[in-house]
Amino acid sequence: MSKSFYNFINNEVSEIVADNLFKDERLISTPQQTAIKLSTGKEVLNFCANDYLGLANNDQIKKAASNSVVDDGFGMASVRFICGTNNLHRQLEKKLSSFLGFEDSILYVACFDANGGLFEPLFTKDDAIISDALNHASIIDGIRLCKAQRYRYDHSDMKSLENCLKVAVKNNARHKVIATDGVFSMDGTFAKLDEICQLAERYDALVMVDDCHATGFVGEKGRGTAEYFGVEGKIDILTGTLGKALGGASGGFICAKENVIKLLKQRSRPYLFSNALAPSIVKASLVAIDIVENEPERRERIIKNTKYFREKMKDLGFTLKGDEHPITPVMLGDAAVAQKMSKELLEHGLYAVGFFYPVVPKGEARIRLQITSEHNQEQLDKALEIFKKIGKSLGVI
Repeated sequence: MSKSFYNFINNEVSEIVADNLFKDERLISTPQQTAIKLSTGKEVLNFCANDYLGLANNDQIKKAASNSVVDDGFGMASVRFICGTNNLHRQLEKKLSSFLGFEDSILYVACFDANGGLFEPLFTKDDAIISDALNHASIIDGIRLCKAQRYRYDHSDMKSLENCLKVAVKNNARHKVIATDGVFSMDGTFAKLDEICQLAERYDALVMVDDCHATGFVGEKGRGTAEYFGVEGKIDILTGTLGKALGGASGGFICAKENVIKLLKQRSRPYLFSNALAPSIVKASLVAIDIVENEPERRERIIKNTKYFREKMKDLGFTLKGDEHPITPVMLGDAAVAQKMSKELLEHGLYAVGFFYPVVPKGEARIRLQITSEHNQEQLDKALEIFKKIGKSLGVI
């Protein structure tokens, strides 16, 4: 036992607590939905889940998962290339690629693994990866595992991106790939995919998009940010999740050209060395995509709810970040204020989490709200009433 190690760990935890940066986990005792119960039995409005289309507790999806446990077993107990591939896995890969407009796809146990296992098999020291400064941690970690030249452009700054591309060309990069979130999860803003694709074409670069916070509900048919910006067919690599709008369980994927997927299945380490995704999640995800394709009214509701809530919050005097995305960050600046507001919101019946450093930059603490298609008018108005009361008591508005 190393006393110095444990002393170091204890000091680190103490400093996090002292700086008001310690993140507590709250226990809930009900399925994910717009009104949930805490472990204490208290019922609260839920405004912080990624359950954009209300499918996490959907009866059709639960039935599909339940039937699959009976028919297909609890788990595969193996990696895909040994004996872990069920015919369901290929069905979902084909359905995802067809829905999103790609030749093929590959499943992972999480999108963090998809991003983590993407870059190293495809790019070498002769290549260049140009990444947005606010990209998700999984993209950053995936790039770190790769030996390619690394460039970071200022967030959504096309001049900065073009400068990075010029330097990569000057440094004789063989292949260049621009990596970006489709929607930036902390800010609720969209990447400028139309302009990014124009620069990619000009500099002969590939485009990689993480569309976790868009797949299923952004775009006319829910195909994500590429559809939203009218650049379908111009994205080379798309990563996404089954754990948000598409059912809310777990699982991630990469969509790309057929041979790119074939190479990833040969060399992507999180794929090669992780158990296959549970069949129940796969079968439920197939149903989730059917719902997305056949129930456009869910997308209509989330657009309507988001517009209403954002407008009313601004009318109250709150400072919001983001576009028309259902991610609605309420900017507060100070971490202590964000923690206090989150606590008081919960006491008044609204579950919303504060985000602060290191999840967001210092001085940009916030309450991040997420609107869903299933929030009804009464719930939206109740949330606005609670925010008004707490906002005034804390001097935020």
